[in-house]
Amino acid sequence: MKITQWPVQERPREKLLHYGADKLSDAELLAIFINTGTKGSDAVALAREALQTFGSLRSIVNASRKRLLRTKGIGVARYVLLQASIELHHRSMAEMMVKERSFTKADDASKYLVSQLRDKQREVFVVLMLDSQHQLIANREMFSGTINSAAVYPREIVKQALEDNAAAVILAHNHPSGHTKPSDADKYITDKIVQALALVDIIVLDHFVVGDCTAASFAGLGLL
Repeated sequence: MKITQWPVQERPREKLLHYGADKLSDAELLAIFINTGTKGSDAVALAREALQTFGSLRSIVNASRKRLLRTKGIGVARYVLLQASIELHHRSMAEMMVKERSFTKADDASKYLVSQLRDKQREVFVVLMLDSQHQLIANREMFSGTINSAAVYPREIVKQALEDNAAAVILAHNHPSGHTKPSDADKYITDKIVQALALVDIIVLDHFVVGDCTAASFAGLGLL
């Protein structure tokens, strides 16, 4: 039976319009995204099959293009739409955090950085350039590397911080493994960056290690 033949109150689109998106199941939300079914399977059935295959919505969102394009109901057009939707979410989160708050609290910085880095498939090292009031001047992705390491050069951070006229910075990098415990290498490079920036009177407020849904703060751990 096609979804259009279902009782109105059971159709995903109508449920969303009447009750709100938060009242829909994962399969119903994904079905709206998939939009149309295939021969023998409606959009909800395809959504349920995809969830069973990938294990979760987040796994679908983070899946590679190659794997997604092999999934029933998700062609090139849907893949492009998904990527655009994810990027819109990231940008709206960043805009909200930057406009409404200065980074004077570790929790604010942590939430912002988790929203930006948690889904990166490879390790990246970013520096938040801040003014004297700890308002964000720029979010600079300075380095990227393999799945478990990134080459970080303190002199490049100093150069960029001076160009941005930053008074302070917050360092951050992600661990694609999901673990947030700082490694010995993390501690070593942090000390080097702190020393280099101190020479030009720029303060390092914190260094966050972003994992799956949380971030570890060097300052909070007494490492900075």
